[in-house]
Amino acid sequence: MKTAQHGSRVAVQYVGTLDNGRIFHSTEEGEPLEFTIGAGQVFPALEAGVVGMVQGEVRNIVLCANEAYGPRREENVIRVDRTAFPADKEIIVGQKLGIDFKGGRSVVMLVLEAGETTVTLDANHPLAGLDLTFALRLDRVEG
Repeated sequence: MKTAQHGSRVAVQYVGTLDNGRIFHSTEEGEPLEFTIGAGQVFPALEAGVVGMVQGEVRNIVLCANEAYGPRREENVIRVDRTAFPADKEIIVGQKLGIDFKGGRSVVMLVLEAGETTVTLDANHPLAGLDLTFALRLDRVEG
């Protein structure tokens, strides 16, 4: 059996859960996740957890927040004047908005609060600040 190593192309099936057991993503109903170890296509700590596995092996890989989406950053939460949006634009808590910044950069932000005069937006990834567990099975190793 082939062993996954740096440079191997692998296919894995996984169920990703949070500390409270909530599933944040799963490949069970779809295609496996395919990536090349060392190519930077997934979190480096996830790549490292797959290294040494053989085809068919099952392993739990736990990534702390810093190894995944990083910590939640308060500087990624901003409050803007409601007049920054078109007057007829309905702003709803929980809605995701594409916000264009100077210099052509666009960021998807979550509406946390929508008051009459201000709107609070969060640019943190939804999984920022959370530890992630991958219940993973290595289905294929190439190279």
